[in-house]
Amino acid sequence: MKYTQAGLGRIFIIRLEDGETVHAEIEKFSREHSISAASVMVVGGADKDSHLITGPAKGREYPTIPMEHILKDVHEAAGVGTIFPNENGAPILHLHMACGRESSTVTGCIRSGVKVWHVMEVILIELTDCSPVRAHDSKTGFKLLEI
Repeated sequence: MKYTQAGLGRIFIIRLEDGETVHAEIEKFSREHSISAASVMVVGGADKDSHLITGPAKGREYPTIPMEHILKDVHEAAGVGTIFPNENGAPILHLHMACGRESSTVTGCIRSGVKVWHVMEVILIELTDCSPVRAHDSKTGFKLLEI
């Protein structure tokens, strides 16, 4: 385990609009408001044809081959994630979302493109005085949080 401490900064309440791509809009907002680190919660609707990364195809084998799931219809959605800068200082969102419809739910990373269905509410809590960075890990291919 590795850890660091952070302070609390600003708190933003954001409404994403129909058709917007969740990760792209939150990262754009973060750049525009000079947010490099944050905790993020989202709730709303995920549109059909949204893409989720739902795990590695072969467990712990390398290289990691992601599996992608495409939503075939509109889903209720709730997610939680973090923002930390990459090696170039750009804020990068890492958010996992559970998307449900009727009695079926799929959970995955939104990085491949989850589109908003009508509206998605976001609470973004800025973290200050911290130094973690998302850096490329050659073994997994992931951008892992370095503390």
